[in-house]
Amino acid sequence: MTYQEFTPAENLRAFVKCYYVCEYDTNTIVHDKAFATGCMEVMFNLGGGSFQTGRENRFDTTPGIELWGQIITPLEFKSLGKNKMLGIRFYPHTASIMLNDRIDIFNDHVSDFRAAAGADVLHLHEQLLNAPSLQQQLALLDSFLLKKLIAFQKRRTKFQVVHNVITDMRDVDFCDNIQRVASRYGISSRYLQKLFVEYTGLSPKLYYKINRFQRSLILTGNHEESLTSIAYQAGYFDQSHFVRDFKLFTGFSPSAFNTKDSSAILASPNR
Repeated sequence: MTYQEFTPAENLRAFVKCYYVCEYDTNTIVHDKAFATGCMEVMFNLGGGSFQTGRENRFDTTPGIELWGQIITPLEFKSLGKNKMLGIRFYPHTASIMLNDRIDIFNDHVSDFRAAAGADVLHLHEQLLNAPSLQQQLALLDSFLLKKLIAFQKRRTKFQVVHNVITDMRDVDFCDNIQRVASRYGISSRYLQKLFVEYTGLSPKLYYKINRFQRSLILTGNHEESLTSIAYQAGYFDQSHFVRDFKLFTGFSPSAFNTKDSSAILASPNR
């Protein structure tokens, strides 16, 4: 597997963390797992193979345009044949520029994005398949998303509140409760909860746990620190909290997790 990330147009950088290309240049079946990242993604399959996702050995072939909702429990996936996936990785709260639905209805699922986005995304997929170069494919993504961003402007006020709260929560030293956070922005904790779910699909508490887990995942993959050191660097109170969350989000203890060639580390938004 090869994996590369690319920077979107300047006007999109507050909304799109990156574009990426993931290629499987083999006819063998590649089996891996995806974990909670706090981000939603859209993937266009531009290769000749197929992609499957599932849990408990029940797999379904994904559509040509995949919408990855907030993955909370570990999700297995398989690449069959020579696949080329061109993806858009949004920030935790920014996939809403492309969706009019409640974000949380997509949680823990890989959905057919054609059903959510309609004819214009079908046209985009066709253009991507026919584009003669990667640079032109990335330009097509920029153009498509910039049009979506124009239509999104009327929702910017609520979006900005969620953006500010997420920025606060990404600080490794963050320790405020939701009531104090909400009061800083002059809103009730109940309203903040509602906004957070509307724009991210997650509660503030769950987003915080996922972000902390992602920090620990990167540190675990470095193989340079003890579990106690990883726990404190990632923002956990102690090692037991770290181990418990790691098992919750991966199904493994940190010491049993095989980081070799793990796409979860390679494509982590915290990398």
